[in-house]
Amino acid sequence: MALFEEEMDSTPMVSSFLNKLANYTNLTQGVREHEEAEDGVRRAAVMVPHMGTFIGVYLPCMQNILGVILFLRLTWIVGTAGILGSFAIVSMCCICTLLTAISMSAIATNGVVPAGGSYYMISRSLGPEFGGAVGLCLYLGTTFAGSLYILGTIEILLLYIIPPEKVVKETTANDMRIYGTCCLLLMALVVFVGVKYVNKLALVFLSCVVLSIMATYAGAIKTAIKPSNFSVCLLGNRTLKNEMFEKCAKTDVELWKLFCDSPYPNATCDEYFALNNLTEIQATPGVLGEVINDNLWGNYGPDNMVIEKKNLSSVPAEANNDKLKNYVFNDWATYFTLLVGIYFPSVTGIMAGSNRSGDLRDAQRSIPIGTILAILTTSFIYISFVVLFGACIEGVVLRDKFGFSVKTKPVISILAWPSPWVIVIGSFFSCCGAGLQSLTGAPRLLQAIARDGIIPFLQVFGHGKANGEPTWALLLTVGICEIGILIASLDHVAPILSMFFLMCYLFVNLACAVQTLLCTPNWRPRFKFYHWTLSFLGMSLCLSLMFISSWIYALVVIVIAGCIYKYIEYKGAVKEWGDGIRGLSLNAARYALIRLEEAPLHTKNWRPQLLVLCKLNSDLEVKHPRLLSFTTQLKAGKGLTIVCSVLEGTYMTRGDDAKKGEQNLKAAMAAEKTKGFSHVVVSSSLRDGFSILIQSAGLGGMKHNAVLMAWPTGWKQDRDSSARRNFIETVRETTSAHQALLVAKNIDHFPGNQERLKEGTIDVWWIVHDGGLLMLLPFLLSQHKVWRKCKMRIFTVAQMDDNSIQMKKDLQMFLYQLRLNAVVEVVEMHDSDISAFTYEKTLMMEQRSQMLKQMQLSRTEREREIQSITDVSRASIKRKKCSSANAPPLYSQCIPEDEVAMATRPNKQPWSYRSIPLYIMSPFVQAQLIHDRNTASHSAANDKAAGATSDRVHMTWTKDKLQNERNKHKENMAVKDMFNMRPNHSNVRRMHTAVKLNEVVVKKSCNSELVLLNMPGPPKNKKGDENYMEFLEVLMEGLDRVLLVRGGGREVITIYS
Repeated sequence: MALFEEEMDSTPMVSSFLNKLANYTNLTQGVREHEEAEDGVRRAAVMVPHMGTFIGVYLPCMQNILGVILFLRLTWIVGTAGILGSFAIVSMCCICTLLTAISMSAIATNGVVPAGGSYYMISRSLGPEFGGAVGLCLYLGTTFAGSLYILGTIEILLLYIIPPEKVVKETTANDMRIYGTCCLLLMALVVFVGVKYVNKLALVFLSCVVLSIMATYAGAIKTAIKPSNFSVCLLGNRTLKNEMFEKCAKTDVELWKLFCDSPYPNATCDEYFALNNLTEIQATPGVLGEVINDNLWGNYGPDNMVIEKKNLSSVPAEANNDKLKNYVFNDWATYFTLLVGIYFPSVTGIMAGSNRSGDLRDAQRSIPIGTILAILTTSFIYISFVVLFGACIEGVVLRDKFGFSVKTKPVISILAWPSPWVIVIGSFFSCCGAGLQSLTGAPRLLQAIARDGIIPFLQVFGHGKANGEPTWALLLTVGICEIGILIASLDHVAPILSMFFLMCYLFVNLACAVQTLLCTPNWRPRFKFYHWTLSFLGMSLCLSLMFISSWIYALVVIVIAGCIYKYIEYKGAVKEWGDGIRGLSLNAARYALIRLEEAPLHTKNWRPQLLVLCKLNSDLEVKHPRLLSFTTQLKAGKGLTIVCSVLEGTYMTRGDDAKKGEQNLKAAMAAEKTKGFSHVVVSSSLRDGFSILIQSAGLGGMKHNAVLMAWPTGWKQDRDSSARRNFIETVRETTSAHQALLVAKNIDHFPGNQERLKEGTIDVWWIVHDGGLLMLLPFLLSQHKVWRKCKMRIFTVAQMDDNSIQMKKDLQMFLYQLRLNAVVEVVEMHDSDISAFTYEKTLMMEQRSQMLKQMQLSRTEREREIQSITDVSRASIKRKKCSSANAPPLYSQCIPEDEVAMATRPNKQPWSYRSIPLYIMSPFVQAQLIHDRNTASHSAANDKAAGATSDRVHMTWTKDKLQNERNKHKENMAVKDMFNMRPNHSNVRRMHTAVKLNEVVVKKSCNSELVLLNMPGPPKNKKGDENYMEFLEVLMEGLDRVLLVRGGGREVITIYS
């Protein structure tokens, strides 16, 4: 393994990698660790998961699915919706949960699922935004489930177990609130003191559920053999509450008192009571075809409607509202969608197995098998109960929600064998256990969300007791649960609970569908019986059930989830979990980029897509952060922005600097609120780096169409001309690439994003038309709050032959058609004589440029050349004849003595460096001159000592040195002629234009907040490059904030809609 020994730190051996996997445990500090902390005994450092499919998944799912709705509301749903309607409700809900379980199984088997269950799966599949929103929905659903179970417990307690001794006499709702609050506090205390007691009692609670179900099946079989002793008393066809009398006959004193004003036969009685007879029927007549026919169809009705038997005749009479309390009636209006919302909580709980994933021996095998088997089992139980209830129990009894017609007992209990108390006690403990489980699970779910750090304001709930018990999360859960209890109605809480769970199931299906369609390489679930169509069907069914149950609640839950999503997106911590939404974004981006390239961009859709060329200082920090501020103000977050920089060197040596520089760029962009991309390239030269960026930045149709950069302020002071050359070549390349160019002068003086310009103007000097970019830029700037109060002024130049009045009218009409508000002013510039100042300025510019051409050699190169010439002169100055008999590699050349003197003794030349005025030289050139003088004096002294006085000198030269001396001779002759030169007429004209235009601009716009100028292009002949920068400097002289604008060669603004 010697070939890989240097890479062992980053790429370990396969054996060590597999050893780490073998010792991996996905257990977090959960319930079992809390129990150990409470006992004070640490059993093992790492606990190995040991639960299998049956104990770890199947039974918990069964316990959570079979609950309060089964015992307290299913009979009422069957009686109200009928057998067929109930079958449809149960089928829809069970199919929804089955499809969700299939999607959940695919996600759960796609790798190791740590403790956290459904929240972990959703957040890691759909990202932190969706994960946080759905996680909180699941938490709220679990919390309201606790309210539902507690209300069910209190309903069983007050109606069926203890005598109806009310704490508050007015309404039953207040009883539910008082007793429910006490029960909630008691359960919270149990959870706070010891979670282990809840876990130990879980099997007892599950046993109660199983015994209750078995008693119901046994009762149905017994009823088929022998009907039960429960009977229902009907007055006419109306169902009576028989809790206040024992015998269904008018001779019964208690019954007589209910409808008559005295117990005597001559008393005045209710008209309906007097005209109709009493009838007693069996509550559970057995499996009869007549009962099935009566219960086959729905019996929906309005609020306060008395429950009547359809096939029984009665004599109508005037209603007496005082006597309606003796009948069984609907406590609220019933309809199909209401029943769907009330029933759906009975099929929730399919996440119980996945929530215990950290405790499973093989989660990838147990979760799919156990969950799907539990759903199939409970679906069979619910459907069979629908058929049994409809076939065995009388319809008027089924529609009696609270069992007032059967001595105030749960309707399902009259079917149970051997005693109704089996159902009453079993359902009571089942509801208690489910409530404790909800109060145990919800705080831990909230703690997991808080510890992920995706929602900042929830971080306090990630803390707890020393053993990790989520104390703060438990307090919040109790508070939210109390809200559900204050509603004081199981039927009102159930739809709220349904909404939150349906939202959670919807996103589980969405996660599976997205991952399947994206075909990401990491999507390799072991569970193979899934398809994206099933996930979409499940997602559609969840959404449909939400709006079927209650469209108002559905909208509220969607808004809550949307608000949480946007909050996490803007304020939450940045997490990269390899989620499917990111893959979906990549696919959507690829599709959009391909579509963008199919057709050219229309003028109406043109906006500046900026490539910002930033410069980094020696510490790799952004040198001009206001350039990013100006980008933000110009873009307002719209379109493409690419912020780039170039480092000189090779990527092998400066790769780390490039990464650090890119991080600094991102930090500066975040500080200046610049939305876009950042990139740092390493190139052998800045020029090549800029060229690469201009050519290749962007991707597909999302490429930049404009380049923004700062004016190179120090180009005159630089020792070399690289800054000038880089700038001019950038101008040429953007022009060749048909890209616009924006150059900001004094960028550090531009306003920041926090500044607000109270007043002022943005002046546009429109000299030539290059696509209308000059018009568009001020409009874009005025959209930002920094420049919003600035007015726009447009100046244009009229020459001698132009009609300035007509130009102003035309320009105003053009701006009106462009829908731009601006003040128009036409400035007349007549041809005038070229001033002496302009002529002198042009001459100084050309002299300086000519001098800089002669001084291109660096200081080291000049020293080496001068020293080489001096050494050769000392060795080879002899009086010889001209000869050509030297060795082949060397050349003999007869050089006049004056040429040698010119090469070796500059102070003896006919002209002198000292004759050049110092004020036109740069500091570098002045330093070079001093060095040359000293070197020349030394060389002259040596020549004098050697007696070199002959007219011709025979010297031996290499070929390269000979060529260098000839070039230097030509350069010296050029310097000699420098002060005899006359300025180029074209340069004089350009300087004259720059001076005159600058005078006008300074006069009109010296106090404006920003000046936009047409940027003239560089000369086509590169010999005039050194003068181009001077022209631009003169043009901008005396102005503070200037933006030079050069169009890209296409129209960017149009008058058409």
